[in-house]
Amino acid sequence: AESGCPMLRPYRPRQLVREFGRSLRRELDLAVEGRNAERIATNMAGLPWIVVPRVHWDFTRARVNVQDFVQGIAGHELAQLDETGLDRTLLARRGAQAVLKQIVQDGLFHADPHPGNVFYLPDNRIAFIDFGMVGRLSARRREELLQLLMGLVERDPRTVADVLLDWAGDAHTANLSSLETEIETFVDQYHGTPLAELNLGQMLGDVTGILRGHQLGLPSDLALLIKAFITLEGMGRGLDPDFHMTSEALPLLKQVVRARYQPKAMATRAWKTLRRALSVAEQLPDDVTRLLRNARRGKVHVGIDIAHLKRVGDQIDRAANRLAMALIIAALIVGSSIVM
Repeated sequence: AESGCPMLRPYRPRQLVREFGRSLRRELDLAVEGRNAERIATNMAGLPWIVVPRVHWDFTRARVNVQDFVQGIAGHELAQLDETGLDRTLLARRGAQAVLKQIVQDGLFHADPHPGNVFYLPDNRIAFIDFGMVGRLSARRREELLQLLMGLVERDPRTVADVLLDWAGDAHTANLSSLETEIETFVDQYHGTPLAELNLGQMLGDVTGILRGHQLGLPSDLALLIKAFITLEGMGRGLDPDFHMTSEALPLLKQVVRARYQPKAMATRAWKTLRRALSVAEQLPDDVTRLLRNARRGKVHVGIDIAHLKRVGDQIDRAANRLAMALIIAALIVGSSIVM
């Protein structure tokens, strides 16, 4: 348990177990897998070289999943790629671009893109199967991830440190100055390293290792993300020894950044922010009225949470007990003297 083993706290074992349990239950429900496949197929519609087998819902249930049959070269049979004339380098790039798009743009991604879940088809197309394990990232988490990846790729330690501290949250006891220095040292070591030589999956694993080294936790929804990055990079290297995830990621990251600052996108975000502000402003008079009403009735309670307050109270209790005992002993001495 977390409380019984402080060394496990940075790994947030309870959250990880809950996340694993949810993922396992989803994997066992084949109808969920079918819905995941359809959503990712819709998101991949703009990439004609990516194939997701169609689900036949008339025959699909929680225990049965019926999809189109995929006729192609299994992901681990690399020797056949050369025999059929498929382009390994192009396949590695296309597979990486597809999964990166799922992660950075769509927020729903194949979390287990290993060779057993991939088939290579004529015309250098790629078919993904087995969507039982998928990862989900909220819009906010995608924005944080975008900043982190850009910070790693562009060797910007300050950006990397800011994102990691946001992920760590407020419940930490780390020396922030020491953490920032360590992150800056880590990122700075890549200055002068050619972009193509950066191992993005390994870098993600290393920076999260720094977090845990400072007794800081990592949000549980990022575990599948890092796993997918490392698996995808390994598959790309299997296809093409010169494959580098960073080279494929950077153009997409810049594209997403540019899209965020398009006038239409900025106007949409500004409108959402304004709506939230107006909603708060609309509720403010009622909230103030309730607060004043409670104050008049003497029902306003102020909660102050001071660390170790109980321990301080215990110490005061012990001091009071000692003082009382001292007074009693003094009284006995004085009384005995009078009697004698």
